Amino acid sequence: MDLEGVSRSHPIKKDSWKTLLTLAYQSLGVVYGDLSTSPLADDNGEGGTFALYSLLSRHARVSSLPNCQLADEELSEYTKDGVVPAANSAFGSSLKSTLEKHKVLKKVLLVLALIGTCMVIGDGVLTPAISVFSAVSGLELSMSKEQHRYVEVPVACVILVFLFALQHYGTHRVGFLFAPIVITWLLCISSIGVYNIFHWNPDVYQALSPYYMYKFLKKTRKGGWMSLGGILLCMTGSEAMFADLGHFSQTSIKIAFTFVVYPSLILAYMGQAAYLSRHHIVASDYRIGFYESVPEKIRWPVLAIAILAAVVGSQAIITGTFSIIKQCSALGCFPRVKIIHTSSKIHGQIYIPEINWTLMLLCLAVTIGFRDTKSMGNASGLAVITVMLVTTCLMSLVIVLCWHKSLFWAVCFILFFGSLEALYFSASLIKFREGAWVPVALSFIFLMVMYVWHYGTFKKYEFDVQNKVSINWLLSLGPTLGIVRVRGIGLIHTELVSGIPAIFSHFVTNLPAFHQVVVFLCIKSVPVPHVRPEERFLVGRVGPKEYRLYRCIARYGYRDVHKDDVEFERDLVCSIAEFIRSERPECNLSPEQLEDSEKMTVVGTSSSNLDGIRMSVDEADFSEIASTSELQEIRPTEKAKKRVRFVVPETPQIDREAVEELQELMEAREAGMAFILGHSYVKAKRGSSFMKKIVINFGYDFLRRNFRGPSYALSIPHASTLEVGMVYHV
Repeated sequence: MDLEGVSRSHPIKKDSWKTLLTLAYQSLGVVYGDLSTSPLADDNGEGGTFALYSLLSRHARVSSLPNCQLADEELSEYTKDGVVPAANSAFGSSLKSTLEKHKVLKKVLLVLALIGTCMVIGDGVLTPAISVFSAVSGLELSMSKEQHRYVEVPVACVILVFLFALQHYGTHRVGFLFAPIVITWLLCISSIGVYNIFHWNPDVYQALSPYYMYKFLKKTRKGGWMSLGGILLCMTGSEAMFADLGHFSQTSIKIAFTFVVYPSLILAYMGQAAYLSRHHIVASDYRIGFYESVPEKIRWPVLAIAILAAVVGSQAIITGTFSIIKQCSALGCFPRVKIIHTSSKIHGQIYIPEINWTLMLLCLAVTIGFRDTKSMGNASGLAVITVMLVTTCLMSLVIVLCWHKSLFWAVCFILFFGSLEALYFSASLIKFREGAWVPVALSFIFLMVMYVWHYGTFKKYEFDVQNKVSINWLLSLGPTLGIVRVRGIGLIHTELVSGIPAIFSHFVTNLPAFHQVVVFLCIKSVPVPHVRPEERFLVGRVGPKEYRLYRCIARYGYRDVHKDDVEFERDLVCSIAEFIRSERPECNLSPEQLEDSEKMTVVGTSSSNLDGIRMSVDEADFSEIASTSELQEIRPTEKAKKRVRFVVPETPQIDREAVEELQELMEAREAGMAFILGHSYVKAKRGSSFMKKIVINFGYDFLRRNFRGPSYALSIPHASTLEVGMVYHV
């Protein structure tokens, strides 16, 4: 069910115990399947490397978004997590200013976040393949090697297709469906673990001591170091657990991990260690070591549960990939894709069709190409440890810039976690030719897509800024703009947050008429998870009052639902009406002062501003004027097919000039709205380097033509949409 238009879905602020336990139960079916078959730092409930990048962007001006404003820093999300103008420590303040001054450091930080993001996506390809293939490998117990070779891959592929076909039902339904399977699996492996501990080696509990890890590495030296790459499969899923925060909540994930998942995994791995301490399995039996440790009488039931659990085990990274792609797209680092919100209560529960089917095809290619769990394990291990290493690097910056701790704590953090991860990372790189090259190749492809899109978008915005029209040109046209002003509202989409876009001058100079009310509409993302409805719009005036030109900036966080229906239009018109009602009279300004005095007023949506102007649309005749003790209604004097009226609070009183302006806005809304889009053709300008021509003329142009347009324009009737071609020489 596509719930993209849901408007009243808010992130959970205070979870009841019932809600928490329900989410914890669901998280077992989504988050911990990967961890069970193979401190959370978050951005107000959203996880992943890009969420950390967003968190850093609010504490230091390193954001990759080109149209950031100082007004965005007044959003409540900026102050909720304790954002201050500068870090408390001298080092934090120095680090902040250094990052803000040097463009190279900003790019390095962005590329680092993108590398972590791309590795998560690469892991989204590898984890389903290895989870399903390793479970199916248990069929080898009852077949000859010849039979197994022909059955293993087709069965794994069928299961993978089934898994990805389920995704459109959404995390809510999938979580309830999968959670019993994971609980059964955890009980199964923990019970087998307890049996193996007591039956084969009760002293294995001593292995919990880090001393034996040190002793093992000291004795085996290079061989022990090289074996660390294979151990990474025991911790795969932890990176998905972080990325999946937006689908659930931090507390619910902690509850499920502490009381169910962690004890079960410890018992399962200790049991396998106890068995292996008495039975040394040769390398040829690599794939079925787990099944060998299962008592023979229950191997077939365990195999059935394992196959089901493997399907569930892939869910965590798939949903995590959806979340991280949405974050990247909202922050201008991934082409636009269709995002379907599958829950009206939890913002982060989403489904992205294009990404889902792309992951499926890549999973099938990896499964058919490798046909070997060992190579898949090497590939998955490198992807996981790279994500962890990037997260540790970003977290060290969060400690200083966001938590305002001293340099000492940041250094201790990166030395402790970073040294361990660097050890595992180096061990994984040794297996580069044995399958570890796959996540590197996949990440490189996704990284190129992200960086090309970000670079092209940034250059396109720079062109808009350099070619915007001066206020003097507008003033020279007069209130009628030198053309006939017809009834209606013209919405001109622009990425600019100030100034007059060049597309408007094209209209005025080439068309004989334009709408009586013109709105320069900018729908932009800000580096926060959620923008409160009360802070949704920034509204201002372009030029003198009699020109009827307005600017409206609709701000969304990367977790917010973009409303693209009638409700958005109503909120937009009401925000302009509320701006007109509350605007303070200004003295006459010179053209130079008008250029710099485009003051923006924060206006909420109509549903959040109960004391503001509301709009009613129906077919009745509102030709009379009515008022009550609490509300006064401004109504049109002429009959029309669609009747629109503003219901205005009686206090404070508004002057006659504002009433006339509201009347004109209301009549324009009755006549209809038209959406004017610029159909851009981005080309590298003459004299550009060969690499820039490749990136802009082929890479960015291909992505722009083959991905979706602005999602908020999809519901506007084609008859009300006008596209104007423009060539951008960047």
